[in-house]
Amino acid sequence: MIEIVVFSVLLVLGFGWFTMNILKVRQNILLGRDVKRSDNTSERWRTMLLVAFGQKKMFSRPIPALLHLALYVAFVITQIELIEIIADGITGNHRMFMDSLGDFYVFMISFIELLSVLAFIGTIAFLARRNMLKLPRLTMDELKGWPMKDANLILIMEIVLILCIFTMNGADDAMQKESYGFLISSFVGANIFKGMNHDTLHLLENIGWWGHFIMVLTFMNYLPYSKHFHIFLAFPNTYYSNLDKKGKFTNMESVTAEVKLMLDPNADPYAAPTSEVAPTRFGAKDVTDLTWKNLLDAYTCTECGRCTSSCPANITGKKLSPRKIMMDTRDRLVEIGELKRKHGKDYEDGKSLLGDFISEEEIWACTSCNACVQECPVNIDPLSIIVDLRRYLVMEESKMPTELTGMLTNIENNGAPWQFSPSDRLNWANED
Repeated sequence: MIEIVVFSVLLVLGFGWFTMNILKVRQNILLGRDVKRSDNTSERWRTMLLVAFGQKKMFSRPIPALLHLALYVAFVITQIELIEIIADGITGNHRMFMDSLGDFYVFMISFIELLSVLAFIGTIAFLARRNMLKLPRLTMDELKGWPMKDANLILIMEIVLILCIFTMNGADDAMQKESYGFLISSFVGANIFKGMNHDTLHLLENIGWWGHFIMVLTFMNYLPYSKHFHIFLAFPNTYYSNLDKKGKFTNMESVTAEVKLMLDPNADPYAAPTSEVAPTRFGAKDVTDLTWKNLLDAYTCTECGRCTSSCPANITGKKLSPRKIMMDTRDRLVEIGELKRKHGKDYEDGKSLLGDFISEEEIWACTSCNACVQECPVNIDPLSIIVDLRRYLVMEESKMPTELTGMLTNIENNGAPWQFSPSDRLNWANED
């Protein structure tokens, strides 16, 4: 009875804390401006199933894709065993579903164990890629410090979780007069735990069982603070993807309405703009100026660096890293979200995303090529954030690189980027 009470208290506290953090994340995301992403439902479901569930874009790089697939499938399928652990913990039973499921139960546990072995191999490989092989995209400046520790910590937690599974199943199998017949743990029980007395085996089985349960709660509550939150957010993020063709820039509704007003001979030039199109700011200076989808993108970022490794600006030595743009956006969002919860929704700390987190040099280095958008395995769009930050600089601060100033002046005066009159455009045809 004491164990049931302790288990139930931990279960309620674990899921309660997780729910509280999820609500905080939701509050932070809703600090962003509204954007409509409810159209074309069938296409959105298709995108989510292919990109998030099917991991379609991961396979542009087959080796990490296969390793990640092993971890991903193991994470999903092993939750079946977690369901039984929760049921056993609440009721005080042992392997509650075994008698009712029979051979299918043995098959499912064996399948889970096989996936766990593959996940173990994938975890070791990912640790080696980060810490021994030191792949360039996994050792860039923005990953130094906490991001690198975060990546390693979550992989170590996965190894501990897998060890708990085999300790639990192996010791339990060794205690039985007749082996369960599980694919891996029956071998472990017969060759590693064989010969141990019943009390020792019972202790090891309990350590594995409680360790599995506690590690799951720890892992679950760590996720909102980690880049691995994409385990959950990849699905809504891909569902709400931008379905427009890449390269299509958004127009500000307020500017579009103003231009239409100027071109309409019957319009009242003195009419006040409607509330739906009147902006509080042109472009984005802080995270609250971005859309909620931009902020969802920031929380979903896997920090894999595929965007940065494909960015032509970064490849040629420029300061821009699309991954850093997303990490900075998330860091600023977490910071301002906590401050607003503490001091009130109107609180301002005098800082902003542009300037304090992301520099002008970074955003002007972007070529707007969409390589980062194309490469992202969960359809994150760093370019839309960069464009809005630029828009603020140009339309609110009148700041831009001198190279662009001349080009824009020529467009305004001549209708083209070149410094000659439109009437002279065809003069080249008159040359001998």
